[in-house]
Amino acid sequence: MYNLRELTALCEKLGCKITPECSLKEYTTFRIGGPCRALISINSAVSAAEMLKYLKANDIRYGVLGRGSNIIVSDEGFDGVILLIGSDFAKITVDGDTLKCQAGVLLASACANAQQRGLTGLENLFGIPGTVGGALFMNAGAYGSEMKDVVVSAKYIDENCNICTIDAEDMDLSYRHSIFSDRNCIITSVKMKLEKGDPAEIKKAMTECMHKRSSKQPLEYPSAGSTFKRPEGSYASLLIDQCGLKGMSRGGAQVSEKHSGFVINKGDATCSDVLELCEDIKKIVFDKTGFMLELEPVILR
Repeated sequence: MYNLRELTALCEKLGCKITPECSLKEYTTFRIGGPCRALISINSAVSAAEMLKYLKANDIRYGVLGRGSNIIVSDEGFDGVILLIGSDFAKITVDGDTLKCQAGVLLASACANAQQRGLTGLENLFGIPGTVGGALFMNAGAYGSEMKDVVVSAKYIDENCNICTIDAEDMDLSYRHSIFSDRNCIITSVKMKLEKGDPAEIKKAMTECMHKRSSKQPLEYPSAGSTFKRPEGSYASLLIDQCGLKGMSRGGAQVSEKHSGFVINKGDATCSDVLELCEDIKKIVFDKTGFMLELEPVILR
């Protein structure tokens, strides 16, 4: 049973900030969605485990957010507690060519830290707007690189609230998928093995990567990134283009005219606008091409 007073007392004990009835719009890159019962900023793996024990013992729904870059939040919000794995849980440590990041580290910050230390391997991931924990959760990738190329191991909290370690070979890493996608776990830290390189060359590669992103993707509008997974045998953006859907809109949601693989928020989009537009796209693409598109973002409701 949800008890705000008890939850607040636990947060004070653990040193975690709590915001009751918190709007989730400002915590997702799509800038849509309603409130949660409470948002709690996690500051350590121990705090996360203790919080999880309390929520489970009291049968309180919970969800996990990092940067909120691959999330679509319902207009009604989330009737439960959101655990924010963000800036309060974002320490980076380096040991030789190994980079260890707490789950709340921004992926861009991990890339910049590696560059400054002359470590190569993350350049193509620079600019992905998420945390390291979120990137591992979905095995994020871009321009031929994926998290699975660099991850060595991770720590996480399992379904029984135990802090565990898992090696990369046991993570079932594949296209936009990991073992964490199928389990109710919380990633707390990620260890990545990189290689020595020239800081200047690494910075140049990162700059080129960011230029490609800004020139081809609608970064000037809120979105959840790529809206659909790549179907086997084709590309979502190609299929959407072939069906003449670029610029198609529903309420404040629109298929980007700059990159049709993105559904964007033109300023006042609702979750309903986005999901209805996505259903229209899926139906038209299937009817015209035979390919069934699948949403990439997670829907939080």
